[in-house]
Amino acid sequence: MQIDLEQIHEASLKILRKTGVLLDHPEIVEMVKKYGIQVSGQVAYFTSPQIMEWIQKAPGNFTLFGRNPEYDVCIGGDTTVFAAGYGATFIIDESGAKRNACLEDYLKFLKLVHQSDCFSINGGLLVQPSDISIAGPFPLLLYLSILHSDKCLMGGSDGARETQQSMDLLNICFGDRRHLIEKPRMVSIINSSSPLRFNRDSLDKLRIHAHYGQPVLITAAVMGGTTGPVTLAGTIAQANAETLVGIAISQMIREGTPAVYGTQSTLADMQTGAYVSASPEHALCIRYGARLARFYGLPSRGGGSKSDVHFVSAPSGFDSMLTMLTTRMEKMNIVVLSAGILDSAMAMSYEKFLLDLQIIAMAKRFVQGVHIDGETLALDPIHEVGPGGEFLTNDHTLKFCRSERWPATIDRSAAGLMNNHRDMMQWLQEKKAEMLGAYRQPELPDDVRSDMEKYLVDAGFGATLPITD
Repeated sequence: MQIDLEQIHEASLKILRKTGVLLDHPEIVEMVKKYGIQVSGQVAYFTSPQIMEWIQKAPGNFTLFGRNPEYDVCIGGDTTVFAAGYGATFIIDESGAKRNACLEDYLKFLKLVHQSDCFSINGGLLVQPSDISIAGPFPLLLYLSILHSDKCLMGGSDGARETQQSMDLLNICFGDRRHLIEKPRMVSIINSSSPLRFNRDSLDKLRIHAHYGQPVLITAAVMGGTTGPVTLAGTIAQANAETLVGIAISQMIREGTPAVYGTQSTLADMQTGAYVSASPEHALCIRYGARLARFYGLPSRGGGSKSDVHFVSAPSGFDSMLTMLTTRMEKMNIVVLSAGILDSAMAMSYEKFLLDLQIIAMAKRFVQGVHIDGETLALDPIHEVGPGGEFLTNDHTLKFCRSERWPATIDRSAAGLMNNHRDMMQWLQEKKAEMLGAYRQPELPDDVRSDMEKYLVDAGFGATLPITD
């Protein structure tokens, strides 16, 4: 595997040296020129020493801080943290019908994520509400995320104006730029525009996030056969080149900016050209992405519980288990799209969200492995019970029965809820109602809430500012 990584690394360096990456941003182009990078028009060409010098300035780990310190998380090493859905424009209901997502869905998912102990990160574009008429709505969604949860924050998809407004809201809630650099609060995705390009909006977003010290997930989502080579090796090499450039630029803007090596690449469906979010090839991209991140000494982002099918079903389950189990086995540090995703990330499902919580827990138990010591080898109990005996009433069983086995929350018995689809959906509806009923909004100081609402009204969000409890 090490030889494979080195071959991909060398191929990526050749791409950066010979082909280059287009940077669609005059200020960024001038900045990279200032640091000695060769530029022709908008295309930047990095030598091997240059790219390695800059990516090594990014921290190998960092802490993301929640409004509630209970949710502070270290990003890096062997730690894995989760964020739920991201960017879906539709909701698929229990019958498989599809509708546009709305603000009510966004609020419900905020509450469900807050209630689940699987997540330390909340917010972002859990879904994209269709009933918000204003362009660039993320500052409003960020306010709602802060209001309804005190976990760490996920950023949104936006250009310079909305990104700056988001930073202004963070300033109101948490303090000025110096405080945000000392205690990063919001992690955001910065995508390349494959092949080998970063567009203006992505670079503006990167520039502002790095200025305020907020972590960035530099992520290439190459589609082999459409936006990258159809061979997996070529797709991974191109994605690696794009990701390294984004990380290098983050350090040129502000050295020490927390930058995460992201991977969402896959092979496209060559019959339709569609993005394939769950396949053995995508799982292999996750594997190589995680290992390349460790190769460079960087935190990683990738994977999730994703499916390309259009409704909750057996295929949606094995799609999600494939990507989640690969993600956990490769020790990805940040996992976005970890719950609720259907239809190639175009749709969210409440039912699948709840089922994916089980997948996350099962994968977590699997990667914990087997704890072996004198007690767990159980030589004394085996001797006590002897040939033909039983362990059910043994003290050793009583001691370890709760800690050793994953506590399944879905009834697997012959008369249980998994007998038919209808009963399972009914159970999931009841589970959703239970979690939403148990939700309690965390406290937010009145003056902070008032100042954020005034800022949003002054910024033109007044007509869309929802009345919330």
